[in-house]
Amino acid sequence: MNPNCARCGKIVYPTEKVNCLDKFWHKSCFHCETCKMTLNMKNYKGYEKKPYCNAHYPKQSFTMVADTPENLRLKQQSELQSQIRYKEEFEKNKGKGFSVVADTPELQRIKKTQDQISNIKYHEEFERSRMGPSPSEGSEPERRSSLESGGYRRAEQPHQQHQAHHGQPAANVYQQQQQPPPSQSYGYKEPAAPASSQRNAPPGGGKRFRAVYDYNAADEDEVSFQDGDTIINVQQIDDGWMYGTVERTGDTGMLPANYVEAI
Repeated sequence: MNPNCARCGKIVYPTEKVNCLDKFWHKSCFHCETCKMTLNMKNYKGYEKKPYCNAHYPKQSFTMVADTPENLRLKQQSELQSQIRYKEEFEKNKGKGFSVVADTPELQRIKKTQDQISNIKYHEEFERSRMGPSPSEGSEPERRSSLESGGYRRAEQPHQQHQAHHGQPAANVYQQQQQPPPSQSYGYKEPAAPASSQRNAPPGGGKRFRAVYDYNAADEDEVSFQDGDTIINVQQIDDGWMYGTVERTGDTGMLPANYVEAI
């Protein structure tokens, strides 16, 4: 049985039948819905099971969502949740006194540069303190402080001599009493030891220390040493000075206590 045409409703015979869009058409009835141009199986475009040409093919548009009561309720609920979360974050950071800065690549680069500059300055200051100030870098306040410290040590020396001659401890007096009288040498008298050695030579058996910085002697009764030297027979003079012997050179004298550490 022959089907009917989808446009005119008449019987479609096999010689003029077009089967397209799940329907049967006459060749003359298969045309554009808008401009009535005759179409074929190569140039038609179907929309809602109706043929259209390329120029009049309907363009699809997005559908708009209506503001239904349900959609309005969801929108209002999301806004309330956003406000509640914002208030919680504000109250949490209220007393901290700082604002949170995003860790952007630019801030990371600036932070890395600052760390590198800080490390370079630290190493420069460390090397400068280790090698000691150069003559060109010696400023007037530093020279004044060194002169004042030298004058302070020289002022202490007569006081130490006075104590050594007049204020000796009882143990030293007892030792002197136990010593035998000097033997007669028929007019020959041994030369006295230098005053600096009599003033500064403490009893032996002291501790051992290691130098952590280089030091150049600033006075006659001081000793010079280098970083890593071992100081033996060390005796504590006061909070800032010690007395000892440099094992490498054999020199004996006073040295600053903050330039050495105990072994």
